[in-house]
Amino acid sequence: MNDNIKISCKNIWKLYGENPEKFLAANDYNPSTNLIKSEKYIPAVRDANIDVMTGEILVIMGLSGSGKSTLLRCMSKLIEPTHGQVFFEGKDLIKATQKELIEIRRHKMGMVFQHFALLPHRTVLQNVAFPLEVQGIDRDKRESRAEDVIKLVGLEGREKYYPRELSGGQQQRVGLARSLAVEPDVWFLDEPFSALDPLIRKEMQNEFLRLQSMLQKTIVFITHDFDEAIRLADRIVIMNEGNIVQVGNAEELITNPANDYVAEFTKDIPRAKLLSVGSIMNKQKIEGAEIKVSQHAKVSEIAKEILMNNAPAAVTDDNSNIVGSITKQDIVDVLFEKE
Repeated sequence: MNDNIKISCKNIWKLYGENPEKFLAANDYNPSTNLIKSEKYIPAVRDANIDVMTGEILVIMGLSGSGKSTLLRCMSKLIEPTHGQVFFEGKDLIKATQKELIEIRRHKMGMVFQHFALLPHRTVLQNVAFPLEVQGIDRDKRESRAEDVIKLVGLEGREKYYPRELSGGQQQRVGLARSLAVEPDVWFLDEPFSALDPLIRKEMQNEFLRLQSMLQKTIVFITHDFDEAIRLADRIVIMNEGNIVQVGNAEELITNPANDYVAEFTKDIPRAKLLSVGSIMNKQKIEGAEIKVSQHAKVSEIAKEILMNNAPAAVTDDNSNIVGSITKQDIVDVLFEKE
């Protein structure tokens, strides 16, 4: 297995119904949609294959009931897949003993869910230190580690507060701190900001990105908000009815949606703020152009300059070599794309 792969899911199925293992085996682990429905099974995840790379933020998206949370729980083996394999750092979690799973979750995985589940009778410090207490770490050491993480998430000075004395955003920071206290290799987050109002949600997204720039964790993040996915993700997984429909970065999903379902997800995104010049440029190279723009620049960043100049602009790569061109019409097509 590639050393850069942190988690690998192979042919993961999660069916709900009577004896789903026997049903899958009887149908060569590839039953049709009609057969699944006719036999009254519920396909939460269908034959999912995905690798999570070390240090990346992988965002899983989909409508309610698409299977995104089930897939995350299969990755961590919080729920048992009906069929398939989940490799964590090369070890098959499906074959791991309960003791091995507990050790992996305690020391290598951090989890944050939509509901903070803070212990109301414990202070911020005690909440953050709780997973270390479960590990049997002595009080001085666990509280010292908790204080470091509390400072990291911007809650220094609130160590003695109780959850009821904190705002929603502050409570979410406690949840983040608690999951980081064990210094996990992988961070699982299931719609952690969805219960927050828009302003606090944006603040928490900023905080999340700040933490990731410092810690460089491997992260699986679930959301149903495409704007949030664009801000956070290195890659995005789109799910529908248990299937992984498409995997790619935001620009790839918008410029080349796999089907109408993905196109519907992306239709309201302001394309000019997301698309790079390189994704819409012409391959024709223009020497001696008055204007030169980087292929990595966003269309919104260079639109005004191009629109005010009648001549095409040259597009350059990282070494200032000309790799293409972009015209006023190219900009207009992005800004005023027809439905």
